[in-house]
Amino acid sequence: MRNIMQTIVVAAAVVTLPSGLIPATQPEPQQPAPVIDTVSSRAAKTVEGSPAAHDAWDPSTALGMTRPPKRVDYWIERFTGDQRKSFATYLARMDSFAPLIESKLDERGMPHDLLYLAMIESGFNPLAQSPAKAKGLWQFVEATAERYGLTVTGKVDERVDPEKSTEAALTYLSDLYERFGSWYLAAAAYNSGENRVARVMRTVTGSERGTDADFDAIASHLPKETREYVPRIVAAARIAEQPEKYGFTGGKS
Repeated sequence: MRNIMQTIVVAAAVVTLPSGLIPATQPEPQQPAPVIDTVSSRAAKTVEGSPAAHDAWDPSTALGMTRPPKRVDYWIERFTGDQRKSFATYLARMDSFAPLIESKLDERGMPHDLLYLAMIESGFNPLAQSPAKAKGLWQFVEATAERYGLTVTGKVDERVDPEKSTEAALTYLSDLYERFGSWYLAAAAYNSGENRVARVMRTVTGSERGTDADFDAIASHLPKETREYVPRIVAAARIAEQPEKYGFTGGKS
């Protein structure tokens, strides 16, 4: 993200991921944040009173309500082109973690599309570690992990526990949605930090809370990595929903 290539450490092996499919981080300890809401082309079950009753984020459509389709198309081209081998690996890994993550999303009435945030963060590698010391499926930095109830010590690191880290990540995303009122803004905050997004929103729109359309309004004020973050998630979702269309096996079809 910050560089063309970044490295993650998996057990004793070193795995290099291409730009666009490398761990992102929550860059700074921040005040508790609010939640994200989207509905995938499969069927995100809605629990009464849950955030899934809000704006839908549907990868089977243009998804371009707030992002120009060309950016989604650009990442589809990358994932099916120079990053095809890596993306195929992540699709294969998805089978191991999608049932767990989707069951947790269902319990909370959250959109299934958030599954692909984990894909972009770690490539579904629970042992992934970024140069910034973010770790696990959801790439928690230590401060944010501890804030959301994960134990991180010299002997125990629950960031690499798929179930516990998923619970923590979904709580964090829920907080982000409640704070910002939009899944796109929440995803941006997950990537670059909620305090940064809050400052930019106040400067550009006059309010922390907004809509998906506000993501485009503030995008130029965000780091390049964050500007591309939502299109990458959307592109990953579109491919994974119809993998055969793009020449892959696996995925959700």
